[in-house]
Parts: sequence; C-alpha cells; structure tokens
Amino acid sequence: MKKKFLFLTVVLTVLLSSCEKNKITTDLVDFEDLAVNGDGIWNGSAGEEGFVSGNVFFPNIYDTQYDSWTGFAYSNHTDINTAEYSNQYSSIAGSGAEQSSKYGVFFSWTNDTLVFLRPEKVTNISVSNSTYAYRVMESGNDFAKKFGGEDGTDQDWYTLTLTGIDESGQPAGSLEIYLADFRFADPQMDYISNVWNDLSLEWMGFISKLVFTVASSDVGLYGINTPTYVCLDNIEGQLLPLE
Repeated sequence: MKKKFLFLTVVLTVLLSSCEKNKITTDLVDFEDLAVNGDGIWNGSAGEEGFVSGNVFFPNIYDTQYDSWTGFAYSNHTDINTAEYSNQYSSIAGSGAEQSSKYGVFFSWTNDTLVFLRPEKVTNISVSNSTYAYRVMESGNDFAKKFGGEDGTDQDWYTLTLTGIDESGQPAGSLEIYLADFRFADPQMDYISNVWNDLSLEWMGFISKLVFTVASSDVGLYGINTPTYVCLDNIEGQLLPLE
C-alpha cells in the first residue's frame, strides 16, 4: 500500500511539474511600476542605457554633450498644447492609455528596437502621437511643414511601422499605422490621430524583438522634418511556455 501511495505521489508531482512548465503566462507592461524623477520623466540621463518593465527591455542612448536621447523613455506628462521641443514627453491624449498616469515615449531619427526577455506573442500594444509631433503637424514650425499645406491639399502622412523579429532573428511580419493621413480625395477625411490606438501583433507569433520605425512625407536634406516621437503603453502578451 505504501509503495502504491509513493508511486501515485511521484506521478502527481511529475504531472504538476509538467503542467506548470506548459502553463500560459501573460505579461503587461503599463509603465506604472516605474519611478520618474522630479520632472516626471526618465530619459537615461544617468547613463543607464535602458530600463526593464515586465518582460521587456527598452534600450536608451543618452548624449551628455547635447543633453538629448534616443530610443525609449517614459513619462507622466499631460501637456496637450505646447508645440515645442520642451514638451517632448507628452502624449496628445493627455494621459497614458485608459487614463493611466505613466506611459513610454519613443524617439529616433530612423528606428530602434525593444527586446523581450522571453519570447512573447503580443496581443496588444497601444500607441499615440506625442503632443510635440501632433501640434507641429497641425500648424508647422520653423523646421517642419503644416500637414496638408496652406490649402489642405498636400498629400502628407506620418507612420509608425512595428516589425517583429522571431527567435531565429528573422522578420516575423510588420504592421504599419498612419498616425496622420492627408491623402484622401475628400479633405474632410484627413486626420492627425489624437487618441490611443490599440494594435494586435498576435498574428506574428512569438517574437524576441520589436522594431519601431517612423516615416513622414515631410523630408528634408537631413532626413525627416516632423518630430519623430511616438508614445506607447499597455504592451500585453503571452510568454513562450518554458520547456
């Protein structure tokens, strides 16, 4: 009898261990777990070269000479009006997704890549325009044009492309979203997005990296004239089961 009981205990333990390994684990990055400084931001100024939230590493490069950064930062700013570089950390939505207090900010002249610590199937990522980019597209400034031009007929656009990279380092697919689009035959349909947009990347499968790339119709001698900022929040997904 004792041998049978011992055998059943071992079998049960093995089964539970197997179930635990195959259990679906979810992850949510909403930036609420992260601390901001007295200015309500984190931008890598201490030389950290990035930060981790949940299952994601967000790279950052800070240039001490020019007091500037590229890659990813995060913020709790709510300014929806100021169309200046000083307001580079605000979402045009006035908060994080779902009225949350914190969110991420992406900035790059070309592209940058966040890294999943464990491969993840991304069921949602929320993105929005920054206030700085939105207001410049709306009215223009000394460096960038007003979208649509003075008569509203210019075929302007601003996009974010998200490209998943699988475990073998190969592209798993790309998704492009127009954060501003003035290409419609009817100008009344032209828009600059001022809300959080929820995107599903689940169809890409489990990915190890996600590349952010911005593009604009307003390009000059030195590249994109539109301020190349995008805000992000609520990165949610399923983690690859442990073997």
